[in-house]
Amino acid sequence: MASLGWAVSLSVLSAASYAGAAVAQERLAKHGQRGLARWAVALLLTAGGVGLHVVALNFGTVAVVQALGTLTLLFALPISALRYRTRISIPAWIDAGLTVAGLALIMSLSVESDEPALISDTTGRYAAVVAVVAVAALIGGAVVATPKVRAMLLAGAAGVAFGISSVLSKAVMAAFTDGGVAAVSMLLTGTVVMLSIVGYLLSQFSYRGAGLAAPLATVSVTNPIVAAIAGVIVFNESFRFGTTGRLVVALAALVMTLGVIGLARRTAVSATDSPSTTDPSTTDAGREDVPTSAAP
Repeated sequence: MASLGWAVSLSVLSAASYAGAAVAQERLAKHGQRGLARWAVALLLTAGGVGLHVVALNFGTVAVVQALGTLTLLFALPISALRYRTRISIPAWIDAGLTVAGLALIMSLSVESDEPALISDTTGRYAAVVAVVAVAALIGGAVVATPKVRAMLLAGAAGVAFGISSVLSKAVMAAFTDGGVAAVSMLLTGTVVMLSIVGYLLSQFSYRGAGLAAPLATVSVTNPIVAAIAGVIVFNESFRFGTTGRLVVALAALVMTLGVIGLARRTAVSATDSPSTTDPSTTDAGREDVPTSAAP
């Protein structure tokens, strides 16, 4: 129970850090990817989120830690409300409740495998290859898609990269805890770093021309689903009550997904209804730093 408490606490802090990073990334994209200070803030907040997330994986299952990552959008809702000076609506609170309810069900049914979370370099290599193929396919689709669909495909690719990176991060942390630095695979560590960088860049590009809501929601849904499936396959993670438990978890994941999508829609509405959207200074004609294309 103490381990679960640490996993939850660290994951919540990680989600808050990621939410701040997402807002910073969106602002950076609006300014044409220019501004050293903006890059520094986005990178520092992302690094803080990654660090807390990796440590949390050492205390809880991939399913639980990744599911808690959806709280990023929950934190982004009040940030968006403050930024655009709008009130959080009752439907938004309902969506938040659905997200939390889905999280609670997944957490209550998830159990850690009795086997240590150690995997071979071969398994890690296979996982990396699957991630690279999936990411490449999504990027390929993004090249010929409309701006909004392109943003969602790039965000989905980022979610895949982050999801597999989290699974491999758990293996790296388990090896370090079990045998120290000497037991850590350099191949797995390098793969984690590579996928994390790719995920960060793809998520950054996904905000360009699409705002905060849709890309963040896509990453928030794709990341835990990919990681949870990989955790079951790679680490033999399971859920209480056998098949019944798995069905309940699937239902909880659906409820959580509906909540996340709803939250994304609410943040999009907040941005559309904000006073700044009617200010001539924020239109394309009155702003010199608006990106001329949504392509990365």
